[in-house]
Amino acid sequence: MTLSVAVLMDPIGSIKIAKDTTFALLLEAQRRGHQLHYLEQGDLAARHGEPWARLAPLSVRDDASGWFMLGQPEWRDLRGIDVLLMRKDPPVDSQFVYDTMVAELAEQGGVTVVNRPQALRDCNEKLFAMHFPQCMAPTLVSRDAGELRAFVATHGEVVLKPLDGMGGRGIFRVRAGDSNLNSMLETLIATGPHGEHPHFTMAQKYIPQISQGDKRILVVDGEPVPYALARIPQGDEFRGNLAAGGRGVGVPLSERDRWIVAQVAPELRRRGLLFVGLDVIGDYLTEINVTSPTCARELDAQFGLNIAGQLFDVIEQKRTGTRAA
Repeated sequence: MTLSVAVLMDPIGSIKIAKDTTFALLLEAQRRGHQLHYLEQGDLAARHGEPWARLAPLSVRDDASGWFMLGQPEWRDLRGIDVLLMRKDPPVDSQFVYDTMVAELAEQGGVTVVNRPQALRDCNEKLFAMHFPQCMAPTLVSRDAGELRAFVATHGEVVLKPLDGMGGRGIFRVRAGDSNLNSMLETLIATGPHGEHPHFTMAQKYIPQISQGDKRILVVDGEPVPYALARIPQGDEFRGNLAAGGRGVGVPLSERDRWIVAQVAPELRRRGLLFVGLDVIGDYLTEINVTSPTCARELDAQFGLNIAGQLFDVIEQKRTGTRAA
C-alpha cells in the first residue's frame, strides 16, 4: 500500500538530522514507498471551505551533506492526500491554531491527520498534564502574582514556567525568600502598561530527581516505547532540555513510568493523539508533548529501535481499517 504523506514542519533546511524526529518519520515513510510532500505554515489556505496547500514533492536521505530534495511546489486540494503529519515546533500560537482549522477541513475530507487537529488545539502541553493530578507534583497555574508567591512560600523551592514555551526557554528555579521572585513573576505574567492581558504562569514544586534526568517517554497510540531518554542537566544548569545543554541517556522505563503511561493512555487514544511525549521527573509527570514530540532518533540509535516504524504501522493499519480508529 502506497500512501501520499504530507508533512507540515519548520524549514527542513535548518533541521539537525541526527536529532530530528520529523526527519526519522520522513525516512521511514520513504523506506516504505510512500510519496512525500512538504509544506510550511505559509503554504496552507482555505478556499470556499476546502483545504488547500502548496505541496512540494520531497525526497530525503540520511546524509548530513545533503538530506533533502524538493520538487516544484503546486497548490492542491489537501483532501487528495492520505496522511498529514503536523510537525511544527511549539509555541502553539494563534497562527498555528488557524493551521489546525485548515487541517481539520482535510480531516473531515478523509485525511488521517497526526496528531488530530482538535487535540492539538485542546491539549496545551503544560495544562493537559493537569488532567492527571494523581501523576503530578504540587502544581499551580495562575495569573495572580500573590497566589504564585504564596505557592513558593508553601513549597520552599519551585520551578516557574510559561505555558507556551519549549526547549527550556523562560523557565526559572526559585526558592522562598529569593529577592528576584517579583522580577521573575513580572517577566512571566508580563502584563501590559495598564495591567491588561496577564499571562498564565505554571508553578511546580521543584523535584530534586531532575539531577537524574528529565525523562522523555514516547507513546505510540497509547503504547509506550520501552526506553526513555533521560535528559540530564549539565554543570550548574537545572534544566535537562537538550536545547538547554542537557545530555541524553537512554534508560528502561520504571514501573512508575509505566503506571503513569497507563493513567494517561486511554485519554490519548480517545483524543486521537497517536504520537505523544510524556515528560517525567522522578515519580512525577510534568508535561505532555503533543505538538512535535522528539527524541526518537536518539532512542533508535541507542537501542536499535525504529520508533517511526511503530508509528507508521499504526497509521497504515488505520488507513486500511485493520485497526479500530
